[in-house]
Amino acid sequence: MTPGNNHARLALVPGEPAGIGPELCVRLAQRPRDYSLTAFADARSLQAAAAALGLPLKLLPPGQPAIEPGELALVEVANAVVPAFGHPDPRNAQAVISALLQAAQGCLDGRYDGVVTGPVHKAVINEGGIAYTGTTELLAQQAAREVVMMLANDVVRVALVTTHLPLRAVADAISAQALTHTLLTTHAALRQDFGIARPVIAVLGLNPHAGEAGHLGREELDTIEPTMAGLRAQGLDLVGPLPADTAFLPARLRGFDAVVAMYHDQGLPVLKYSGFEQAVNLTLGLPYPRVAVDHGTALELAGLGVANPSSLFAAADTCARIAAIRRAMSSESASLLVNPS
Repeated sequence: MTPGNNHARLALVPGEPAGIGPELCVRLAQRPRDYSLTAFADARSLQAAAAALGLPLKLLPPGQPAIEPGELALVEVANAVVPAFGHPDPRNAQAVISALLQAAQGCLDGRYDGVVTGPVHKAVINEGGIAYTGTTELLAQQAAREVVMMLANDVVRVALVTTHLPLRAVADAISAQALTHTLLTTHAALRQDFGIARPVIAVLGLNPHAGEAGHLGREELDTIEPTMAGLRAQGLDLVGPLPADTAFLPARLRGFDAVVAMYHDQGLPVLKYSGFEQAVNLTLGLPYPRVAVDHGTALELAGLGVANPSSLFAAADTCARIAAIRRAMSSESASLLVNPS
């Protein structure tokens, strides 16, 4: 397959080298595709994964379009040690972080159109002496951007106002500022990344029954409803606040382009139940698309050839699609500047 001038150039980071990430990347490389892939990884990990799977893998120099089945361009990021399948080594923590930052920097520099990331083992990275809370936070800090986490599949898109907080801390974190940032970022991403001209966003309440008019909590009355009213005045199409127990009914979901949940376990269990294997994790608000798998390292499956690659396939396809939409919108904007009507 010959890449066209508009094909997306994706950076690919396998994540934890002892987990299933490298073999998922090898499986991804086998698929016919209209985008190119450049892996930021240790060649030994990728070749070991290919050998375990019995699949061909041709590693190309960086900058050479890897678009044929079995091909990956490679930016070598050497691990400190070669890990055994299923046995992560903290000495490789620096290589894992370096691969993520190098791939993302390539996007910031314009050499790549988006980054696709595999599963990372947070505990092992911290054991390696690197304070790490997550790739979302790492890339946000590098780009100096405030971001929003969204998980999506073919059924629903769910963005989160708060992410990894203890439940006791959630109510205090639902501020007008946090909710405004989440809704504006989600609205912009639905337009920029999904090509939806006028997104409709459902907003969940924090409390059961969305507070029951203040009888089950006042966050809806004091914070959520006034914030939504202000954003509606700016042109956002917002529905709610809705009780979370009925907002995800299929008939209701068909009218929404995304759902904004107040906390992690309010929205994500529904999304994962509706299609875990095809779910992806998007970081909204970065200057480039970043899409990740929605699963962990699955150390117990590493090297066995049984790990399901569907989430990585969906992540790469989603990232390429977003990159194409952004490029088309950028070209349209440039054309309007040159030829205003």
